[in-house]
Amino acid sequence: MRKARSDGLRTALATRVVVADGAMGTMLQAQDPTQEDFQGFEGCNEILNVTRPDVVRSVHEAYFAVGVDCVETNTFGANLAALGEYGIAERIFELSEAGAEVAREVADEFAARDGRPRWVLGSMGPGTKLPSLGHITFPAIRDAYQRNAEGLLAGGADALLVETAQDLLQAKAAVVAGRRAMEATGFEVPLIVSVTVEATGTMLLGSEIGAALTALEPLGIDVIGLNCATGPAEMTEHLRHLARHSRIRLSCMPNAGLPELTKDGARYPLSPVELADAQENFVRDYGLSLVGGCCGTTPEHLRQVVERVRGVVPAVREPRPEPGAASLYQTVPFRQDTSYLAIGERTNANGSRKFR
Repeated sequence: MRKARSDGLRTALATRVVVADGAMGTMLQAQDPTQEDFQGFEGCNEILNVTRPDVVRSVHEAYFAVGVDCVETNTFGANLAALGEYGIAERIFELSEAGAEVAREVADEFAARDGRPRWVLGSMGPGTKLPSLGHITFPAIRDAYQRNAEGLLAGGADALLVETAQDLLQAKAAVVAGRRAMEATGFEVPLIVSVTVEATGTMLLGSEIGAALTALEPLGIDVIGLNCATGPAEMTEHLRHLARHSRIRLSCMPNAGLPELTKDGARYPLSPVELADAQENFVRDYGLSLVGGCCGTTPEHLRQVVERVRGVVPAVREPRPEPGAASLYQTVPFRQDTSYLAIGERTNANGSRKFR
């Protein structure tokens, strides 16, 4: 049954538009969980998978009720950095498994009602420590992500979603961990990576979208895309690049516009109709396979997205891959028209005591 579900998801991504859910954290907080619900770890939403599964269930139910095909698990922070800040890093597997189990139960209930498959995407968030900046070592973050992924697969996730990736080395650690978890558990599922490009036009550490594609596509992932940070308008050029050059399928889960600061906190201005307009255009223009929402998006946003893209055939892409190498910041094509390509690192004895 598990293999049939994951195979069904692969087929759906290859033949139509799959719609995922929207924001999770704001909907959980709107139900005013207590300090007791958080077991004293205020703000650690993953704890609710154990203490208040009914609250987490209600969020999944709200999205499935408006017609989405899949929901993300409440495990965005079930990683070494985030749980480590609360001193409970040893609970990564437990909270990941519990989050997947809650989502699996709801997905199965909705699928049983009408026979239409519903899927669970295992959310693997970025955490707060970036290996490229030396905040954490690659082996440490990789091994912790493996526990995260193993918990998600044990709980019934149909795919692994590495989302809001801010550092290409962090994303690679999560992908490697996901593969190791699949080997350890025997469950082979689609692997999706969604990077976050800031309003500046690059990822947090300065990586352009071309560098992300060059670095991540060869790792054997099934889908690459964008989520968080901005609204759909700011994602257009990056999606255009992916549509032109990516050999794998594409996804997009934008915020409900760029946040506006108000006296009551952040406000996301994009209306449900505007999000639906954007996602329909992206599907028609760039051939997206997976769409959804991120911060500020609600069940109403996703209801309108579902209605708008239902029956829309994604544009047929004819990608032109551009073989090249990527640094942390940019990709450089191997084909050079005017000179040879030199790959190396600039060294300066005056600028580096260690090198001198």
